[in-house]
Amino acid sequence: MHKSRVEAFSDAVIAIIITIMVLELRPPHAVSWSALGPLVPTMLSYVLSFVFIGIYWNNHHHLFQAVHHVNGHVLWANLHLLFWMSLFPFVTAWLGDSHFAAVPVAVYGIVMLMAGSAYFVLSRVLVAHHGRESALAQAVGRDHKGAASLALYVAAVGLAFVDPRISCALYVVVAIIWLVPDKRIERTLATHERAAG
Repeated sequence: MHKSRVEAFSDAVIAIIITIMVLELRPPHAVSWSALGPLVPTMLSYVLSFVFIGIYWNNHHHLFQAVHHVNGHVLWANLHLLFWMSLFPFVTAWLGDSHFAAVPVAVYGIVMLMAGSAYFVLSRVLVAHHGRESALAQAVGRDHKGAASLALYVAAVGLAFVDPRISCALYVVVAIIWLVPDKRIERTLATHERAAG
């Protein structure tokens, strides 16, 4: 099966997720600057989640640049990732509305952990489908950033009941880790193109 429908469907779902998230932002009824104060937690949670969605979209795009074809396992692994991402608007709204209370902060981390795990599963299913000697397998490698992110999410979920601010700081750390674009796939594909040419 060709990969184009998976990419198009994923892009559409991610666009809808962003749209739902922004629709959760309600303007204040008052017209003063001070009326924006109570919205700060909501805006902070929105910005954090928007960054995470951007990171997933960016990495999904790069990952599929190295993909030649897909199968049923890939389709289900991709849907698994999109399922957890579809919960981002819910946990984002709860996080902001609760002003970063312990349980919403922990649930936010659980959803992020599951999304990160789903992305890892998707990458491994793609590697299995394309073979361990493929350009994709070489590009994905051991994925130390992914493993570190999952560990930070686990820590953040537990620490939410100690001090939710620590958990939120860990979520920001994960986002910062991934804001630096991962060049492995681009480098590997460029090397394979030069070798083929």
